[in-house]
Amino acid sequence: MTVSTGAVNYGKKTIDFSILYLKRKTLEIAVHPDCAIIIKAPLETRYEIIKKKVVKRIHWIIKQLNYFQQFEPKTPQRQYLGGETHLYLGKQYRLKIEKGRSNCVKLKQGYFQIELSQSSNPEKVKILLESWYLERSKIKFNEYFDKIWSHFEKRSFIKPTLKIRRMKKRWGSLSKNLTLTLNPDLILTPTECIEYVITHELCHLKFHNHNTEFYRLLEKVMPDWEKRKHKLELALV
Repeated sequence: MTVSTGAVNYGKKTIDFSILYLKRKTLEIAVHPDCAIIIKAPLETRYEIIKKKVVKRIHWIIKQLNYFQQFEPKTPQRQYLGGETHLYLGKQYRLKIEKGRSNCVKLKQGYFQIELSQSSNPEKVKILLESWYLERSKIKFNEYFDKIWSHFEKRSFIKPTLKIRRMKKRWGSLSKNLTLTLNPDLILTPTECIEYVITHELCHLKFHNHNTEFYRLLEKVMPDWEKRKHKLELALV
């Protein structure tokens, strides 16, 4: 895969985009929730052709950018102080920080009840909460994976190995060596969003690209995938 960049002018604005040259037959334009514009193009495609395609779709691109930008500003950076709200499976829970015999996190009565054996420290609270999230990710992701796998098992696929790893710009991925990698931040989003990401990646067992056949399979396995995808895009804004 070769990566390049490009830009077109739209009024007084400059629209930047990234180009991924891949082994594929068609050219695809995508606008991501972080407002990154990604062009997937066949290996030998000339830049002039790509630029012409972007100009042709510029009104659609601007519309997508405006759609995602309306959800700014993003969630403010967390301070890990008592009373602050944090997400778990799409729901908000307030932090209740208390002195206790040991360091632990419990989800109880609508709160994250965090006990600290020593004086309250935001950094300690952050470490405890992130560790709790990771443990819950392992449990919940495996639970959802096993549930969804029943739709693919009958198709005689080999079950991938589940791995949890933080990724900057991806919720999930499926490697050629059959490793399904999920971003632990997914544990913050609703259950149906996590199920969507798992299902999306498992569809790549059959179709490696996002072609018509891929979406046909995704539609068959998960008819409401578009609704779930939309909910995921708005989950953490």
